[in-house]
Amino acid sequence: MIIDTEKMKVYDISMPVKNDMPVYGGKEGKRPRILKEPEFSKGHVYESRIEMNLHTGTHVDSPLHMIPGEAPMEKYKPEQFITGCYLIDLTDVIEKITADDLKGRRIRKGDFLLLKTQNSFKDILEGAFIYLDKTGAAYLNEIGIAGVGIDALGIERAQPEHETHIQLFGKGVVILEGLRLRDVEEGEYLLCAAPVLIPGTEAAPARAFLIR
Repeated sequence: MIIDTEKMKVYDISMPVKNDMPVYGGKEGKRPRILKEPEFSKGHVYESRIEMNLHTGTHVDSPLHMIPGEAPMEKYKPEQFITGCYLIDLTDVIEKITADDLKGRRIRKGDFLLLKTQNSFKDILEGAFIYLDKTGAAYLNEIGIAGVGIDALGIERAQPEHETHIQLFGKGVVILEGLRLRDVEEGEYLLCAAPVLIPGTEAAPARAFLIR
């Protein structure tokens, strides 16, 4: 199959992974370390290594993240990350996305939704970022979505029982975090956001693109 790339618009919605990037809670121990490998960098050869939390930047969570004994990353299927999606502009929302914020929006059963908020415009990722609260998660479960992505380093915060994660995982909803949606308008796209295959883990980094 030949694809006419001149007719495509591709948006890179991934966070660059670097030493000084934003991390959840601004915790220094969560910042990635990218290091040169002197032992293997000789002559014209150059090798590096990276040490980082699997929830760094743009990444996918698996149910194992919040539910002991549940599915690790390898249980996902590739087609869950190469799929049509719909981006919803929620930049008018303050603090958290609730069920009331989602009602009346274009949301359909089987959708993979991307939630665009003020997180993409303000320097708030390490602090009081906007998140999807438990009422919003329950509403999306009622509709029966397939996946949800957000422009925050976590889909929730300030919920001690982690209700958003647990509710979505309970219905098999894919959770994609750490997106950069500043330059993308509301509408339909093709999402390509395959996570790195790291068996037995609760999360994995992903390179995410939207194609229109």
